[in-house]
Amino acid sequence: YYTSIPGSCNFETQDQEWTTACGLTQDTTDDFDWNISNSAVTGQTDPHTDHTPGKGQSFLYVNSSAQKEGNRARITTTKFFPASLGVCRVRFWFWMFPSRQTGVLKVYTVEEHGMDILMWSSSRNEENKW
Repeated sequence: YYTSIPGSCNFETQDQEWTTACGLTQDTTDDFDWNISNSAVTGQTDPHTDHTPGKGQSFLYVNSSAQKEGNRARITTTKFFPASLGVCRVRFWFWMFPSRQTGVLKVYTVEEHGMDILMWSSSRNEENKW
């Protein structure tokens, strides 16, 4: 659900669709999708809990084991965030402990004419933690 910060979500959405609750949408032109889950569903190699303190358990994940190199799973925000200097910030936690199938996590902004601008990327996380 949302917190008081616009765009913030901890993915504890209960019965509500996470895309609606969190203001996100799956890209219909990508190759596979993000899903919401917890470690009990996704298996041994994933984190035991999410990053949220307390009772949080849910997180978004992609199963890259069945994908081919170059396949993309992409989500976008449903709200536009105005351009700013030091006002609008993106903050998130990620877990991508290295395996043969680990891909690259990238964050883009989309400028007003639709061009994607790469803002951040990571291909591995050295430690088995968020």
